Amino acid sequence: MKLFAFLDPLITNWMARYGIRFLRYSIGILYIWFGALKFFPGLSPAEQLAVSTIEVLTFGTVPSGAALIALAVFEVFIGLLMLYGRQLRLTILLLLFQMAGTLSPIVLFPDIVFTRIPFGLTIEGQYIFKNFIIISSAIVIGATVRGGRLIPDPGS
Repeated sequence: MKLFAFLDPLITNWMARYGIRFLRYSIGILYIWFGALKFFPGLSPAEQLAVSTIEVLTFGTVPSGAALIALAVFEVFIGLLMLYGRQLRLTILLLLFQMAGTLSPIVLFPDIVFTRIPFGLTIEGQYIFKNFIIISSAIVIGATVRGGRLIPDPGS
């Protein structure tokens, strides 16, 4: 029990000190990785869904190849901004804008997202729904842009 009493504050302090940074790095790496896949035709598992979504959202006015490259650049840009850790308000705004498009297949293509609405998810649906974790993480990061931080022991 003494070992726990000694280790618990050390571990909690470490998590409070580095948790937000790790969230930023995790989101940044995911955005760069998933965005970069879109530069190479056929490599991203979300490519066809992204193209279909962009076609619907732009009313077919944007060529799908150009739209996919633009999306790739946009995602990599968000990832780099998140890794850099500056301009977090802008970064989170861009992330939330991108997420609106990413989540739109839930409404636009429910047959691709669900095996049984509302609970049975396809692989594509799972890929989309995991983004709620990214959105929640961005909200937590956003809570720190004015100097806020995690406090390991509010009572002390």
